[in-house]
Amino acid sequence: MNRRDFLKQSALVAGASIFGGSVFGAGVSFSNKTMSFRVGKKRPNFVFILIDDMGWKDVGFMGGRYYETPNIDKLACEGMVFSNAYANAANCAPTRACFLTGQHSSRHGIYTVGSSARGASSTRRLIPVTNTTTLGTKHVTFAEVLRSAGYVSASMGKWHMGNPPTHGPCEQGFNVNVGGHAAGGPYTGDEYFAPYENPWLLPEGPVGEYLTDRLSDEAISFIETNKDKPFFLYLTHYAVHTPLEAKQDLEDYYNTPEKVADRTTLPKHNNATYAAMIHSTDEGIGRIMKKLEELKLDEDTVVIFFCDNGGYQNCTDMYPLRGAKGMLYEGGIREPMIVRWTNHIKPGTTCDVPVIGTDFFPTFLEQAGVKKPEGKILDGESLVPLLRGETSLSREAIFWHFPAYLEGGDSESRDWTFRTRPVSVIRKGKWKLLQFLEEWLLDGGWGTIETNNAIELYDLETDIGEQDNCAHSSSPNYNPVKRDELLNELIAWQNSVGAPNTLADMPANPGYRG
Repeated sequence: MNRRDFLKQSALVAGASIFGGSVFGAGVSFSNKTMSFRVGKKRPNFVFILIDDMGWKDVGFMGGRYYETPNIDKLACEGMVFSNAYANAANCAPTRACFLTGQHSSRHGIYTVGSSARGASSTRRLIPVTNTTTLGTKHVTFAEVLRSAGYVSASMGKWHMGNPPTHGPCEQGFNVNVGGHAAGGPYTGDEYFAPYENPWLLPEGPVGEYLTDRLSDEAISFIETNKDKPFFLYLTHYAVHTPLEAKQDLEDYYNTPEKVADRTTLPKHNNATYAAMIHSTDEGIGRIMKKLEELKLDEDTVVIFFCDNGGYQNCTDMYPLRGAKGMLYEGGIREPMIVRWTNHIKPGTTCDVPVIGTDFFPTFLEQAGVKKPEGKILDGESLVPLLRGETSLSREAIFWHFPAYLEGGDSESRDWTFRTRPVSVIRKGKWKLLQFLEEWLLDGGWGTIETNNAIELYDLETDIGEQDNCAHSSSPNYNPVKRDELLNELIAWQNSVGAPNTLADMPANPGYRG
């Protein structure tokens, strides 16, 4: 289904205002081929908190010590922690496009940030697929579906998929946009401190106001204004993305001798400015949770904490995971994730089932009692069974596809030139397989699979750091049977979703110089 068809089908219930009441009277039911719900039954509110570039170990409940996150940790104690939660991509924009649409990148075309041809042309063996940088309005988002069901919604903070007034949050179903635009950073001026010079963050803040605090203030105001109607708050912080800028008093605190002593727990947990940015984010979350409690909304609100990709390699550490932001190794895509849903989730529980960002769309619809639009393809699965204590989903595997280049490798990437080259990935059970497309397409594919270095296979149960490549005969745990099984499934999935995976899609680069 495209957006035009969706809007036609949902016209009867469109138009709910942030200043008005529900479009239905109490107890009135509505159903058509698009959706079905009953207004007389209380529907949950949603607070979806997305942190930018926060690493897997950057919160206390995941084992971090130097960074202090008492409010996020409290949220973890009150809800369910997902230990195998993944973003759909290893960088910002595609992750957001995937969970907003509920679809893999091959369906909306946002694979990366900016150009897909990053790094020197002479070092790229393939001509990558052209990247899309805006989320087309033909794609139906969960905000549009929930709005048609009477929800009022706000996007506050980073958008990164186009500029208003043509491709901003309000063109994708949100009633309110606070500060969201095409770029990945706050805007201009002093970045995290007012004046922001951001035309979508109005009114301008007083000189010296901190952006993270401002977004938390705006979130609280939105909750207060809409406390009597079902709402969806998408609080998408710019923090902790670079540039690293924090309030001086917090930065001073993380430079005290007591805090400096905590830096020994993880090698790169040592940046006081980064720690202070996390601290401000956590404080805002605490204030939002307190407001929900004051308004007696805490039992009626689903709260989700999630991050868009792995931590930035120069700021933090994902150990024992391999890699960082921009890599399809675990450190680039595995995320800290919490869901709190009072009276539906047993507090203090952990789920180890692999889940991924495209699962949010169907989860929100089921929680709200809204059917998906007819013809709308959703690539994820509802997590509601897991939230209720079940231990599996119907799918067996999750997938990634990245037909692009990201420069800036390091000791944990596959090579020093790129964080990642074109790659496709499957995780099934404890196994994870990576298919590197340069070697696969140019060095023989199946015919030379034993020698072309195209495939990596890891047992994440025993090797979470992805060091022992079981696809290679030199490994003591060499497993060609599992390699071939997963590779066949990965290629079948690529073909099923139209993921570019041939030389016709990504020709050999004549400018490559090795």
